[in-house]
Amino acid sequence: MELFDLDLAACEPVNHLWPELVERLGIERSAQAIRQALDLAAMRGSADHLPALLMETCGVALVDRVQLRRATALPVPEACALVLLLSRRANTIQLLVWQQGSSEL
Repeated sequence: MELFDLDLAACEPVNHLWPELVERLGIERSAQAIRQALDLAAMRGSADHLPALLMETCGVALVDRVQLRRATALPVPEACALVLLLSRRANTIQLLVWQQGSSEL
C-alpha cells in the first residue's frame, strides 16, 4: 500500500462529487466503487480510518478520521459507513454516508 501526503485543510467541502461520479460512471458502477472502498477499509483499515475514493481514477485510500475532523472541521461519525470522495484535481471533498443494500444515498 502506497502512502502519500494530502493537505485536507486545503480541500473545499462540496456536495456535487457524488452526482458527478454517477454522471460519469452510472449508478451501478459508482455504487460498486463505493462498496469496494468500504471493503478495503474493512480489510486493511481500522475504526480510526475511513476509505477515500479518488474521483479521477476511482483509486482508494484510507484517511485517518481524527486528522480529517481536525483539518476540515467536518463531522465524522464513527458508527456509520462513511466514504470520503476526493478530487485531487479540484481540491474538493465530499463525505458520503452509505446505506447498505441501496445504491441511493
